[in-house]
Amino acid sequence: MTHSRITRAAMAAALTGAVLVPVAVAAPAAAVTPTVTCTSAKAGLAAKLTKDITAALRGRKSTTAVSMYDRTTKTTCTLRAAQKYDSASVVKVTVLATLLWDAKKTNRYLTARENTLASAMITKSDNNATSTFWRQLGMTKIKGFLAAAKMTDTVPGTGGYWGLTQITARDEQKLLSLLTAKNTVLSDNSRAYILNLMAKVISSQRWGTPAGAPSTAKIQVKNGWLPRSTHGWRVHSIGAFTGGRHNYGITVLSHDNPTMNDGVNTIQAVSRAIHKALNPTAAPSTLYAPTESPSEAIPAVPKP
Repeated sequence: MTHSRITRAAMAAALTGAVLVPVAVAAPAAAVTPTVTCTSAKAGLAAKLTKDITAALRGRKSTTAVSMYDRTTKTTCTLRAAQKYDSASVVKVTVLATLLWDAKKTNRYLTARENTLASAMITKSDNNATSTFWRQLGMTKIKGFLAAAKMTDTVPGTGGYWGLTQITARDEQKLLSLLTAKNTVLSDNSRAYILNLMAKVISSQRWGTPAGAPSTAKIQVKNGWLPRSTHGWRVHSIGAFTGGRHNYGITVLSHDNPTMNDGVNTIQAVSRAIHKALNPTAAPSTLYAPTESPSEAIPAVPKP
């Protein structure tokens, strides 16, 4: 046998053998479950919030996003802050902020009709008022405000379906931050106007982030809820807590809730944990009333 034939035979044997050798295939990496992440300038507070928020969510069926800030203790917490959710009625605060931002650019006051609609939209979560403003403002102005507010995750709903605007906890916290501190996007009067209406939400819609809030805080809230064939109930709550030494905001967004009340209970468990950690000795407020039944009309969505 020549050298070349020996070489070819050896190579063939090697290749044949290689096929027979079992190859170890790396198993796909397990999906990483998002965890609560907190930071704080106050010793021990970040660890407590991380532990307590995690405990509040344990065993719940919903997919929940959380974002909170406290300017007093320089504390932040996040969970799924970049995950998108159908907004439901939480977007109504953004709609009002857009209206006031646009009015400021032309140095005009809201009309009497606009004031009436704005009050109904926020304090009673009126859908018709929201649809009126949505058409009046149009996509250009709504997107203009979102850009000015750096709410870059938020995508307005199309076809007039403002309740299907895509929002994130991160962007809702940006909005709350604008409402509660001086900035170049919203005037002081505009900020005060929005917060004043959020403080006057009717009693049956004060559930959510106000749960467990200290009685010494001024409570400003807006909630939203929407059932769909996928992801069950969307149940959301954003709240600003100000006055005295209080200066913090809480956003809790959720879907995959079997019922509305499941979502309410989840939001309130998280909120109580946050309020208690920030205000360990304060008596809780009684300004909210959990409800199992929506007291607003469900925002319109496309039929399946």
